[in-house]
Amino acid sequence: MDYVKLGKTGIEVSRLCFGGLVIGPLQSNLSVDEGSDVIAKAFEMGVNFIDTAELYGTYAHIREAVRKSGKDVVIATKSYAYSAQGAEESLEKARKELDRDVIDIFLMHEQESRLTLRGHREAFEYYISQKEKGRIRAVGVSTHNVEVVEACATMPGIDVIHPLVNKAGLGIGDGTVDDMLAAVKKCYDNGIGIYSMKPLGGGNLLNSFEECLKFVMDIPYIHSIAMGMQSIEEVIMNICIFNGQEVPSEVKEALRKRSRRLHIDYWCEGCGNCVERCKQKALRIHDGKAVVEQGKCVLCGYCSSVCPQFAIKIC
Repeated sequence: MDYVKLGKTGIEVSRLCFGGLVIGPLQSNLSVDEGSDVIAKAFEMGVNFIDTAELYGTYAHIREAVRKSGKDVVIATKSYAYSAQGAEESLEKARKELDRDVIDIFLMHEQESRLTLRGHREAFEYYISQKEKGRIRAVGVSTHNVEVVEACATMPGIDVIHPLVNKAGLGIGDGTVDDMLAAVKKCYDNGIGIYSMKPLGGGNLLNSFEECLKFVMDIPYIHSIAMGMQSIEEVIMNICIFNGQEVPSEVKEALRKRSRRLHIDYWCEGCGNCVERCKQKALRIHDGKAVVEQGKCVLCGYCSSVCPQFAIKIC
């Protein structure tokens, strides 16, 4: 496994970052014991970096994985807090539930615009104060939007950015993948650490898996790439790819046999775009949310391309 310094933070991370969303209650809902086994396997094979968030409900899984593996790892977490009080509560929750005195990277979660950044200023200043006290090592933002990355390129106090980058630009809220990469490069050139998310567009680009991974891995101004993994086979496969090694045939076969499904996240707003896009008539709106009839769904992923909230994934 290759390791790099995350911008000017001095934090050394593996090129592959474990994306902690998919193991938790919002997606595969693995138990703490099951989920920690998957994470611990990644740690044992050389991954030293994991991304999570207060929202994901995976602190217990990560704490147990660290205990099982005995590895010293870098943990990045995120919060939607916008006030100093909320930020303090989020930081203390992370410190307590992860059993860590110091949180390596603390991000403002899913920032949408310059206005959102301004609205979260009080929380941001709290995180900066805690960095000065040694309770946080690096501060930053996660975002799906080019505007936010552009703003952060010259924003004092930003150490790390977690942007959405994939070959198709799937999920970018306000531009193309070329727009996003131009903004990311500005941040990189200014010494900001970059670890990207959703290289497979939330699972919707699985049909071009190797091409999509190569695209992101070949970008020289992305330090690390977060990938969701919910089984030991997925961990082995992804680590082999990042290490330039052949994926064992039995791992390929196990993954080939694994069933996948369309998943609609709780933040769906019921706009109906996906229903109109689906040629299989597998989607409908019920109680203000999109629901899927799995028997009709062919997992083409076309519905996700028209979802303004990026609430549809294949998992």
